[in-house]
Amino acid sequence: LQVDGTIQAPADPSVIKGTEQWFKFLYMDHLTLSGKGVFDGQGATVYKKAAPAAAWSGKSSNSKVFMNFGFNFVNNSMVRGVTSKDSKNFHVMVFGCNNITFDGFTVTAPGDSPNTDGIHMGKSTDVKILNTNIGTGDDCISIGDGSKQITVQGVNCGPGHGLSIGSLGKFTTEENVEGITIKNCTLTATDNGVRIKTWPDAPGTITVSDIHFEDITMTNVKNPVIIDQEYCPWNQCSKK
Repeated sequence: LQVDGTIQAPADPSVIKGTEQWFKFLYMDHLTLSGKGVFDGQGATVYKKAAPAAAWSGKSSNSKVFMNFGFNFVNNSMVRGVTSKDSKNFHVMVFGCNNITFDGFTVTAPGDSPNTDGIHMGKSTDVKILNTNIGTGDDCISIGDGSKQITVQGVNCGPGHGLSIGSLGKFTTEENVEGITIKNCTLTATDNGVRIKTWPDAPGTITVSDIHFEDITMTNVKNPVIIDQEYCPWNQCSKK
């Protein structure tokens, strides 16, 4: 699929009627999405209405819905060259995928846009994010449970909340995270650099192992390396 123009989501979120992602790929093998195209989520109206705490906690209508892209159970595939712009929520969700590569991908949203993670993944194996520029209002990349053999290389992050593993441990159904390499990346004016975040007093018990942060360049980063076992944004949990 080659896209060279601009595809716009409806600016009014009610038109989308609660779908999780407005551009979704399901149960595919050997997909290539490429071109110079821009997928514009037109998220400005949502950003104005959503306080970050509400957007994060699920009390806002935009939480976990209206993402730009969903790649669900997509294998042996490539995303190259295209741009995700101003998603109303996460830009990209990668779930249940094997051997999927993002190369020369671009994510752009204002630094104050709530919950606009660049690429989030879970329950996926052999995900590569290469030579990619991500500027957004939340984690540039967030690696969720069940992620294995993940490579993040040559990524420029900023603005944003950094390159994150987690948050983890909130649910009993979570799977181990292992084999994560984040290298040759540059972070500029981000809240965090590289981090691992887990919930306190949480029911889930998993391991996070074989993690490598290598050759990371940081400029004006508030928390260059942070391993946080009391991750509790907006005090939405008990810090036991």
